[in-house]
Amino acid sequence: MHITDIMRGDSPMFSFEFFPPKTMEAVETLYQTIRDLESYMPHFVSVTYGAGGSTRDLTHDLVERIQRTTKLDPIPHLTCVCHNEEEIEGILLRYAKSAIGNILALGGDRPVGIAYDKSRDSFQHAIDLVKFIRRFNESGTHPDRRGFGIGVAGFPEGHPATPNRLHEMDYFKAKVDAGADYIVTQLFFDNRDFLDFRERCALADIHIPIIAGIMPITSTGGFKRIAELAGGARFPAKLLRALQRCQSDPEMVKRVGLHFAIEQCHDLLDNDVAGIHFYTLNRSDATRVIFDSLGIPRRRNPEPSSV
Repeated sequence: MHITDIMRGDSPMFSFEFFPPKTMEAVETLYQTIRDLESYMPHFVSVTYGAGGSTRDLTHDLVERIQRTTKLDPIPHLTCVCHNEEEIEGILLRYAKSAIGNILALGGDRPVGIAYDKSRDSFQHAIDLVKFIRRFNESGTHPDRRGFGIGVAGFPEGHPATPNRLHEMDYFKAKVDAGADYIVTQLFFDNRDFLDFRERCALADIHIPIIAGIMPITSTGGFKRIAELAGGARFPAKLLRALQRCQSDPEMVKRVGLHFAIEQCHDLLDNDVAGIHFYTLNRSDATRVIFDSLGIPRRRNPEPSSV
């Protein structure tokens, strides 16, 4: 389904993110998560993409399996890193053949543990990838005459590579104008950052849906990992104080993290957020607790998954 079809209606969108598993044990954990979350019928699920070839084939396989065996609508990530135009075109052709409706076009993280020369990439920035996908759409190859719906990343706390916030918004506006249909933000813990980002987008004449990225803290180790993944996420003192009080009790750390995420989501909904994107880390427990607390009726009951 094209993202513009998903976005119709006044109700906020809800979505989940998975990453490709690397071990058989992780495979089973992920597929159990998919089975657990499928009954919530999110508007879409996204699948991340490894840099430098680390999990790329796994991403393609997982996206197609979700499309084939569940009622979920998968949106694969696609990045600029370590790619030329021929490779990207091949991936787009594969997804078009499988009737994948949407792509999330990202700059991508630098690969770890391998030699990498960014100047050799055909796509230096996400805007180049967005333009390429838009040209692919215009070729009429996709079974949907509109081609792929195109999503881009937003950074409520600012893009780490662009400290000048005025220049950052100029670059972001150009990326959106190149052909983006929706925005999914990096995770954040202070809703004021998101609301300010949304207002600055409106001032820049950006009017496509902005979906808020939420990742609950469920452990002390996960807390530190989140800081690394987010490239320096800002943690409000209120959250840090609550976590410090219970840092020796893993169960209480999880409760604090869930309570904070639930408050975030309620506040976002009160402020008419277009959608909430849950970074699940391939586990369903925290997402289910948050989702159930929001009192959102499920859109429909799917048939049992065969994943």
